[in-house]
Amino acid sequence: MQEVLSKEQLTAFINNGFVRIDHAFPTTLAEEVRHILWKDINADPHDPATWINPVVRLGMYTQAPFIQSANTPVLHSAFDQLLGTGRWIPPRAMGTFPVRFPSHQDPGDTGWHVDAGFPGKDPGNYFDWRINVRSKGRGLLMLFLYSDVGAQDAPTRIRTGSHLDVARLLQPAGEQGLSFMELALGLDGLPARDEILATGKAGTVYLCHPFLVHAAQPHHGTKPRFLAQPPLLLKEDLVIEGRDGAYNPVEQAIRKGLIDKSPS
Repeated sequence: MQEVLSKEQLTAFINNGFVRIDHAFPTTLAEEVRHILWKDINADPHDPATWINPVVRLGMYTQAPFIQSANTPVLHSAFDQLLGTGRWIPPRAMGTFPVRFPSHQDPGDTGWHVDAGFPGKDPGNYFDWRINVRSKGRGLLMLFLYSDVGAQDAPTRIRTGSHLDVARLLQPAGEQGLSFMELALGLDGLPARDEILATGKAGTVYLCHPFLVHAAQPHHGTKPRFLAQPPLLLKEDLVIEGRDGAYNPVEQAIRKGLIDKSPS
């Protein structure tokens, strides 16, 4: 399979924490996904007066358009390059869909955070889920754009290079790591970082380092925003020390974060 990410893109992933892939899946699949999601939303897609809530969260979806959009040859090639061939699990479901609507209301979920990878003492409480320095349970954070997302359409905010800071924050916590909330509370003490917006046309995918700090924001546009943010799960744990041979870019980024002492 032809490699889709250049050496420059892989280096940027290590330093910045993400790579953007345009046309990662067909817009026809994005349209099919939106059609399915609208059936589960208590609103009329053609009547903004029915868009009452600033955000509607929809659960797991396993229908064909969802799975096909996450398993294109382009994405599989990128997964291989970022994590290594055979070290990741092909997506078989898409995570929660936070569908955001134009609104003046505070959606109440716009804090900076890092997505957790494995359960804590209470698996039913996501705030108790954990993240450790080896990113146990999670190979990538992925942002799938199922609608066109401009600067006013509640694009995900990303702190460029913040994954390097998070690696250093997690290291003292060892294998147990930190809970979602413990890590979120520690983010304010990290160095200032530039912020970018995850914009793009439907069919765009951002493949992000699992430690990348990101946040939602209110929707100031005119059309609902459809986005999925599933993890890419691992077949085998990441290795960040003692390996004979090359480390993959996700591992290289963690190692770089542990060595670097200031924002690059």
